[in-house]
Amino acid sequence: MEAHETSSVSSDSDAPFGISESLVPARELKAAGITSVSFDGLLQEPLLLKEDLKDGCGGQLWPAGMVLAKYMLREHRTDLLGKTIVELGAGGGLVGLAVARGCSVNAPIFITDQELMLSLMEDNIKLNGLSSTVRANVLDWGDPLPDCIPTHPSIVLAADCVYFEPAFPLLISTLQSLLGPDSLCYFCFKRRRRADLRFIKQAKKIFDVVEIRNDVDREVYVKENIFLYLIRPRSANK
Repeated sequence: MEAHETSSVSSDSDAPFGISESLVPARELKAAGITSVSFDGLLQEPLLLKEDLKDGCGGQLWPAGMVLAKYMLREHRTDLLGKTIVELGAGGGLVGLAVARGCSVNAPIFITDQELMLSLMEDNIKLNGLSSTVRANVLDWGDPLPDCIPTHPSIVLAADCVYFEPAFPLLISTLQSLLGPDSLCYFCFKRRRRADLRFIKQAKKIFDVVEIRNDVDREVYVKENIFLYLIRPRSANK
């Protein structure tokens, strides 16, 4: 199917991460379409995610987003009430939308990315009927935080934000602006090159960074070079 043709719906069995949504090496960039994702049954009502790469690779679902979404659905399904949540580098909004659909939340969830991704995020919010819960906003790393983004949110979500080394300082700058004394950042990425781990080394100089090792999928995604971390200000432990 050409990218400009009418989108088609695919099921979990032919979703971008293969059999039963298990973690496999990323496929080649795919044509535009709509994918149904239940996260191996963690969502009773699957998400419908429009994927469109015409404005960049953020328009496709990637493995770290699947891992982080499943972790939040398993481990934080009932403890997010009263929490403000911001997703960085959301692409189409996979993680934030999964949390909105499957976790108990009672405050808006802000999914953010560059201007090019805004329409895709908005389309996916509408596609899933989550306009009352999820808000899409532009947030360019390294720039001052826009007024529409809450100051020091309770939870920051970031999946597959480590892919371009020159952007590492910008991402760290944004995390410094976002994370307040009680903020927690769940940070997940697939290591594709040696330089990717340099981000974690840089982050450890500023933040308290702990690898999450108790996730049930850990043995699987470690084999695929996917890492899941909890990042918070060092003052959170004082």
